[in-house]
Amino acid sequence: MQNFNFQNPVKIIFGKGTIGKIGPEAAKAGKKALLVYGGGSIKKNGVYEAVIKTLTENGIAVVEHAGVKPNPALGHVREGVKKAKAEKCGFIVAAGGGSVIDESKAIAAGALYAGDVWDFFSGKAQVREALPLFTVLTLPATGSEMNSGCVVTNEDTKQKYSAGGAALFPRASVLDPETTMSLPAAQVANGAVDAIAHIIEGYFTTTDADNAVTDELVHGLARSVIASTERIMKDPADYNARAAMMWSATLALNGLASCGYGGGSFINHAIEHSLSAIYDIAHGAGLAIVMPAWFKHHLRTAGPARLEKFGRCVFGAGSAGETIAAFEAFFKKTGAPVRLAEAGIPAADIPAIAGNAMGLIRAWGIKYTQPEVEKILADAV
Repeated sequence: MQNFNFQNPVKIIFGKGTIGKIGPEAAKAGKKALLVYGGGSIKKNGVYEAVIKTLTENGIAVVEHAGVKPNPALGHVREGVKKAKAEKCGFIVAAGGGSVIDESKAIAAGALYAGDVWDFFSGKAQVREALPLFTVLTLPATGSEMNSGCVVTNEDTKQKYSAGGAALFPRASVLDPETTMSLPAAQVANGAVDAIAHIIEGYFTTTDADNAVTDELVHGLARSVIASTERIMKDPADYNARAAMMWSATLALNGLASCGYGGGSFINHAIEHSLSAIYDIAHGAGLAIVMPAWFKHHLRTAGPARLEKFGRCVFGAGSAGETIAAFEAFFKKTGAPVRLAEAGIPAADIPAIAGNAMGLIRAWGIKYTQPEVEKILADAV
């Protein structure tokens, strides 16, 4: 078990009927908010009305920035930065899933920066300061509501890159499981895959596998995500299943599930970012394609030990091969694709996909070559 530092300053407000509590929290930061949201689903499920109500009741003026895409686009981020600066917004309220929160973080950083916001993603600048951020989560998946990272896609260069910094931790995040009751099945599936992807990255790429506490946390979160997703598939109105999924996804990427692991990397995410940058597919769908293929690579290069342990503790599997099959079976059960063709991606594109992925792989310092990435993708055909 390696040395580690852990600090997470985000205040979590969890449970039914809690959206109204974001107003008093936000009022501590100022009197004018940039409200960021997506395509309008929050206007159908009552979240928009509840957020506006609590902000207004707490004396906060609202400037709206709608239209965030499932893969947040740099052009829209730049529009948000301009709006926040022009309107002199003192803080940001994000109402939506991880994409909305990620774009909000980018806007928060860009609003206090003299240069182009892409500088934070290309490595030209580091996030030192940002507008305060408050979130109302409506889609459990990315964990962005309780971490300091964000991902944005540059539409012109087809680069899906990340940025981060302590200034990007939300001040407070509301997690009301009832906001997830109307989510389409595909979004439930994508969220489950994303949450699992977050916990397996450190678990399988660590250089120190003697870490019982974090291993058990990973096993428990994986079991929780799988069980709650299956319950939601049977009964979309199952509140406790929705609550378990929401909290599990948050814990999957708030730092706890990697404490004590050493030398880990986010190789599955680096490869998937190429898929969603080029083809604009859902992040969770891309991960469902990449992970089983990468597990085969892991088995060839690292041996069966970690796959056997994970499979035994999570799926009751008896071998590494059975573990990989169990992952695929769960992804298929949710309706997620597990092959490139199932997402309409031709095998002939593999060299281009791998070439695109190498930019992020190099930026993140991951020791993979393009031929290795191409071989992994070939296992996803």
